[in-house]
Amino acid sequence: MPDSFYRDLGGGRFESTIHAQGAWNPEEQHMAPISGLLTQCLLDCQPRDGMQLGRLSFDILGMIPGGEFEVSTAVVRPGRTIELLEARMEAGGRTAIVAKAWRLATQDTAAVAAVEDPRMPGPEAAGPHEGMTAWPGGFIRSLEVRVVPGHRPGRGQVWIRNPYPMVEGRTSADVVRLVGMMDAANGIASRVAPGGDSWMFPNVDLQIHLHRPPTGEWLGLDTRVTFGANGVGLTSSVAHDLDGPFGRIEQILTVRKL
Repeated sequence: MPDSFYRDLGGGRFESTIHAQGAWNPEEQHMAPISGLLTQCLLDCQPRDGMQLGRLSFDILGMIPGGEFEVSTAVVRPGRTIELLEARMEAGGRTAIVAKAWRLATQDTAAVAAVEDPRMPGPEAAGPHEGMTAWPGGFIRSLEVRVVPGHRPGRGQVWIRNPYPMVEGRTSADVVRLVGMMDAANGIASRVAPGGDSWMFPNVDLQIHLHRPPTGEWLGLDTRVTFGANGVGLTSSVAHDLDGPFGRIEQILTVRKL
């Protein structure tokens, strides 16, 4: 078995492993690990001291095929204190994902720092989550999942982690590791069971706002799922590490019968 989500083939080319396999289609990648890899590529794009990623936006333009693909990056809007970066994932002559990130200058704002989101119970207060076993695919199998009591369809608090680096032979930064699991938020408190004669509700984007850099290997997801009456849904999560909330995640969904 491979011990990473991706292999670096050089020259901006990568190859996915079984751990990046998606849940809706065995031939595609799960959005979670590829968003982690694209985050790594954005960090590597003309890096500068004293800057941090404040927002990551991923638009999914179609199926994310497994196997070999290429990533290109650019600084779209350079600036002294604010920059906009872009990364594109291309496979088989088609762009599958466009990612953009605002990179912001850091400064000391401890005197006015405050967080309004309540802190969720830690993984020591959570137990095994059998609900995730309904999802197929190598990425879901890579996760250790612990659920906080009170979980129900449409609302839940879950802690997740995995043992693999994003790229073979390279230590993953904490933000890469944690962003690389965030897309799983859409499956932790599903309003309806996936598969069978039920419904599908894939997200077409992944929007992440970070008010501080996350740390550690555990990702806490305090999640709410909304289904509208006209085929559109929204999964909203407050993201936690062991130090508390560090950002928010939003995913717009296309809800449809299988």
